[in-house]
Amino acid sequence: MNIEKISLKNGGGFVAKLHVIAAPATGGEGKTYPDNNDIPLGQERTVDLGALNVPDGSKVKLKAIVVWGNDHEAQQAFTYQKGCGKTAHYSISGTTLSNDLGLVNVN
Repeated sequence: MNIEKISLKNGGGFVAKLHVIAAPATGGEGKTYPDNNDIPLGQERTVDLGALNVPDGSKVKLKAIVVWGNDHEAQQAFTYQKGCGKTAHYSISGTTLSNDLGLVNVN
């Protein structure tokens, strides 16, 4: 499925950050594209993958960074397609050391 943006809503008792892991469509090593803005409890951040300089056509996954806690990498992979208008919405909840990341929807 193609997406243009990734969104992370923080429902946990911690500060989170949104990173994107992107691999070339032809295969190969993934590269991390960080968005280092803090996402405090109750807040949501949406990032346009083009703004992070992710190459069009890359296979992308969300990596939720939990400050002072356990990070999570999403299990779902998508294809970045500039201009498609779709956003993958994720939510993270719990505590710094015991948290859950889940895909809410894509629209």
